[in-house]
Amino acid sequence: MKDGYIKAAAVTPKVKVADTKYNTDHICEQIRECGRNGAKVMVFPELCITGYSCGDLFLQELLLEQAMEGLKKIADCTKETDAIVFAGLPVSYKGKLYNAMAALSDGEILGLVPKTFLPNYNEFYEARYFTKGMEETVYIDIGNEIVPMGRNLLFVCDTMPELTIAAEICEDLWAPNPPSIDHALAGAVLIVNASASDEAAGKDVYRRNLVCGQSARLLCGYIYAGAGNGESTQDVVYSGHNIIAENGTLLAESKRFENETVYTEIDLKKLWEERRRNTTFEAKQDAAEYEEIEFSLKAEDTELTRFIDPAPFVPGKKEERDKRCDEILTIQAMGLYGRLKHTKSRCAVVGISGGLDSTLALLVTVRAFDLRKIDRKGIIAVTMPGFGTTDRTYTNAVSMIKSLGVTFREVSIKESVEVHFADIGHDPTEHDVTYENAQARERTQILMDIANKEGGMVIGTGDMSELALGWATYNGDHMSMYGVNASVPKTLVRHLVRYYADTCPDEALKTVLLDVLDTPVSPELLPPQDGEIAQKTEDIVGPYELHDFFLYYMLRFGYPPKKVYRLACKAFSEVYEEDVIYKWLKNYYYRFFSQQFKRSCLPDGPKVGTIAVSPRGDLRMPSDACARIWLDEVEELAAEGR
Repeated sequence: MKDGYIKAAAVTPKVKVADTKYNTDHICEQIRECGRNGAKVMVFPELCITGYSCGDLFLQELLLEQAMEGLKKIADCTKETDAIVFAGLPVSYKGKLYNAMAALSDGEILGLVPKTFLPNYNEFYEARYFTKGMEETVYIDIGNEIVPMGRNLLFVCDTMPELTIAAEICEDLWAPNPPSIDHALAGAVLIVNASASDEAAGKDVYRRNLVCGQSARLLCGYIYAGAGNGESTQDVVYSGHNIIAENGTLLAESKRFENETVYTEIDLKKLWEERRRNTTFEAKQDAAEYEEIEFSLKAEDTELTRFIDPAPFVPGKKEERDKRCDEILTIQAMGLYGRLKHTKSRCAVVGISGGLDSTLALLVTVRAFDLRKIDRKGIIAVTMPGFGTTDRTYTNAVSMIKSLGVTFREVSIKESVEVHFADIGHDPTEHDVTYENAQARERTQILMDIANKEGGMVIGTGDMSELALGWATYNGDHMSMYGVNASVPKTLVRHLVRYYADTCPDEALKTVLLDVLDTPVSPELLPPQDGEIAQKTEDIVGPYELHDFFLYYMLRFGYPPKKVYRLACKAFSEVYEEDVIYKWLKNYYYRFFSQQFKRSCLPDGPKVGTIAVSPRGDLRMPSDACARIWLDEVEELAAEGR
């Protein structure tokens, strides 16, 4: 439960049709097993105490009585386990039969939720036995215990208010207006579904999409437990398809036909944060028709077993990654295309260093010109060798420009910067911030003046990771007329360039791009050492893969430093020591807050993903905001021994 995580289990027990005693014992065994594995929310299938496929046996009084006895036994079993358990059974009330799901915890039957939509088509005949669930809450006497039953029940954990659970049953999810919509708007953050969806070719894909789509639409966690082996195979087969999703992301899924239990952790605080920032998620201010039922769980740490992606901006599967890269390159190019067209620019001016960012900017510009069917000679690619330029980056820059067929210009900045040093009285042997920034500003001046002379536009090269860290010279490489990389993190820049190389028919260009990818990231503002790059960015500000990870979880979900650190330690456990992660986390927060003034006056640029730092788009942050409480929490990590 630490940091808002709760461990959940979707369970498919092997049942025997109408054998309530066997089913009850087996469910109790699996509750104990789930408890040993740390699960706090356990969901079993629809009508699992009797079996879903009992048919007309549901009209037998003995079966109904024994199902209720089984429910009492399962409730008693929950005394042994610190969890809330959901299991399905038929419930008789005032001469009618309901397909219901029971919520159980600490030996008590907390409530019963009846199914709203009863399928009575094709192979389904539920209306033959069951009655549609009532809207109002009623109360049933079960073993001298008064238990609420109704569709609108919310189960709220007293030690973790984010854990607010509501239930729907199988077909409810498939209906045009699922009950879970109202449940979520009334405050449910976790939806549980006990199901007995039979199998058919291709149905698993539709089912998975339904669950993931509903979790995305409702900004919730969704646990779906399906009936499996043991149900009658007289006319259909049940596969035990269990699914756990969170805000559109599939967290866990069982192998079908194996009656498998799946476990994962659901991040409830993340879901709360998503709802807070989403202004179209209009929670019901008056949810009087809902009854809140409290239950208690011990407040304890939850071990994380779910996958934490170390590269959240980059799809893991090559097919998805290639598709994403092509899409982003198109977004960037279309943004630039529109700006060039609107401003009636005669050319585009790009400074080329032979590094990753300027390479991507040039590739995007070429794509934009190709979209407009304009001669690439209208792109003026300018190399501006300075004191730190190495033969490797210079050669790559020139080769790339020639391979792409754009206009090549070279303007050395050495002499002009030396004159500038003399003008301001700076000792050129003192390699300080003045020495570095004077070069960056000279390059920007050259690009701007060429653009003015040629009637063109300067295309910015800086990426989002540099902007987050403030790793840019104010009014130097920080400035342009349109920043095509402004919302592209460094980890993604690398993949965009690699994708271009992989799909490029020109072998010479491909060779250059691969060498650019292999070159250390550097502003090249300090003189080389033995001909090699002396100034490596990641040695100074830290690994970009860490900073992109910090950036993603801080801005996308508003996570505090302790939670970001915890996730980073898991995601990078085989890459970095915890001390290293801590060092760069502290550096990240300091730089992010102190460098906002650079982000407050960014040039225009297209947003390509879920995060951007433009002051006109995603990030409305004062330049003089204080970082104290964030840095204090980082310091607390050290005091607590992390």
